[in-house]
Amino acid sequence: MYKYETIVYWSNEDDVFIAEVPELSGCIAHGNSQQEALSNVNEAIKLWIDTANEFGDYIPESKGHKLMFA
Repeated sequence: MYKYETIVYWSNEDDVFIAEVPELSGCIAHGNSQQEALSNVNEAIKLWIDTANEFGDYIPESKGHKLMFA
């Protein structure tokens, strides 16, 4: 499991929970439950980091912020 700050919130527009990782630009996922959104965003983080490694892009260190649910 990755330790990046993750913000999970309900989207009325999309009718799903959204999970965003502010420290990783564009890293976002959704799910029908908070747990599903978190599971999906952990996969998105892995893909984000794998892609950054592939292209030699900078990967920010986790700032160690708490997980936030709204």
